[in-house]
Amino acid sequence: MGSLLKCYKPLFPIRSSPISNSLRSLHHHSHAFKINSNNRNCRIRNSISCLGTLGSASKPAIHVRNCSAGTAEKPRSELWLYNTMNREKELFKPKVAGKVGMYVCGVTAYDLSHIGHARVYVFFDVLYRYLKHLDYEVCYVRNFTDVDDKIIARANELGEDPISLSRRYCEEFHRDMVYLHCLPPSVEPRVSDHMPQIIDMIKQILDNGCAYQIDGDVYFAVDKFPEYGRLSGRKLEDNRAGERVAVDSRKKNPADFALWKSAKEGEPSWESPWGPGRPGWHIECSAMSAAYLGYSFDIHGGGMDLVFPHHENEIAQSCAACHQSNISYWVHNGFVTIDSEKMSKSLGNFFTIRQVIDLYHPVALRLFLMGTHYRSPINYSDLLLESTSDRIFYIYQTLHDCENVLGLHDAASQADSIPPDTLNCINKFHDDFVTSMSDDLHTPVVLAALSDPLKTINDLLHTRKGKKQQLRIESLAALEKIIRNILSILGLMPTSYSEVLQQLKEKALKRARLTEDQVMQKIEERTTARKNKEYEKSDAIRKDLAAVGIALMDSPDGTTWRPAVPLALQEQPVAAT
Repeated sequence: MGSLLKCYKPLFPIRSSPISNSLRSLHHHSHAFKINSNNRNCRIRNSISCLGTLGSASKPAIHVRNCSAGTAEKPRSELWLYNTMNREKELFKPKVAGKVGMYVCGVTAYDLSHIGHARVYVFFDVLYRYLKHLDYEVCYVRNFTDVDDKIIARANELGEDPISLSRRYCEEFHRDMVYLHCLPPSVEPRVSDHMPQIIDMIKQILDNGCAYQIDGDVYFAVDKFPEYGRLSGRKLEDNRAGERVAVDSRKKNPADFALWKSAKEGEPSWESPWGPGRPGWHIECSAMSAAYLGYSFDIHGGGMDLVFPHHENEIAQSCAACHQSNISYWVHNGFVTIDSEKMSKSLGNFFTIRQVIDLYHPVALRLFLMGTHYRSPINYSDLLLESTSDRIFYIYQTLHDCENVLGLHDAASQADSIPPDTLNCINKFHDDFVTSMSDDLHTPVVLAALSDPLKTINDLLHTRKGKKQQLRIESLAALEKIIRNILSILGLMPTSYSEVLQQLKEKALKRARLTEDQVMQKIEERTTARKNKEYEKSDAIRKDLAAVGIALMDSPDGTTWRPAVPLALQEQPVAAT
């Protein structure tokens, strides 16, 4: 084979794709690495230094056990991940102590991303955040496919340059990720910027006798890789030309896939030893992951639909280029479904992220996606989005009320010891968090565990018994802190409780097709009806508003409103998830 040294280091000089500074500035969270644009010609060492230095921003500390002393225990450094390759959960052990290399297959940028994409990148954002919480230095690489058949077809349809069209949708994707509180990855390479690396890898595969040329096309010979099918569990005789695997009678085996495609009229192309052309879909990720992480790294991830053929082909071509190629953990998330059918652009049954967040707050969408374990399917429905939106409003309203009360007391009074019952509640919540996240990132259990500390806060804020409890303010401060820290780790912490509550109300009004003034007018009409003892009219107004998701709340200070799950939706059966 080619120079063996190439197996132990990333192959190529690095060129990182530019990312909009204006979009990055919208992130209120720091990330582990900054890309050094002046360092494009350096080679990345196998220690996963990833072209940058560790950021100085601190991660949230979880306040547990000895709350009265103001100390924090170091979280357990144990994490079990389900490995698709071995079909079981395995204890996570990085190749280099204290450092993690993670590659996640990015979008093919030819249209707005749908919520199936959102699920992929929200989950891997949670994994990224949790690894950082466990004190790992993480190099997170997520690519853009900006050279592809679908991009070319869409560009031709619109009369636009394919690279220009793809660049535009890359920026739209960045906006979606900001809305969803996803941290930017360490590096975001694009195919169009990495042709030398891709060509070099194809040369190595040819030199090792695992590919062949036909009229300017280069195909990988799956017969040359005996372990082909191990990841997906498919037998070679079961494989056939599938998605993005062209049917071509010239191929030696129908399952052989293109590494390089000869140029066609009207398509973008690059010079190569086999003539002008462009890369096949699969080779791009192998070349870019090797360039930034080396041939041997920790985690490779994506949606379950990528297991075959994409990730199966990646394994084959990476091993053909370098016999020492090895990825420790293959991690895949389940689908978002509509009526139990996978959501996808090709099937035409998808909702874009923009369509959903036009009516629902982006954090509600993030919570919805985290409310089911990442490997299980999620069945999308308006009722589930409404329920999640209602839940996130309750969480932030509770924390906002708590913050208002704490604001009336100085910090010194909040630093004393807290009662045993409150301490037990905090420690149980912390233990549930650590246990659930360590067990293959079981976020639904963590979100369910929020109920007890939130209920305790509401009891302390609003019940007679709670208001009389000793060390009430100290308890509120400790409870708010543990919830805030865990929400930060999960990417669910807003910059302002009051701001996001107002946004949630605005979204609810939009779904109800009402304005704030119209709701206030209805409240005034109801108040008048009650004064006139017109209770039937009063009840009808309340019911009409409840039907569209506006709940009225009466108190000695008057009537206010908050978003709620519309009664009309509550009467519908819930599809199994």
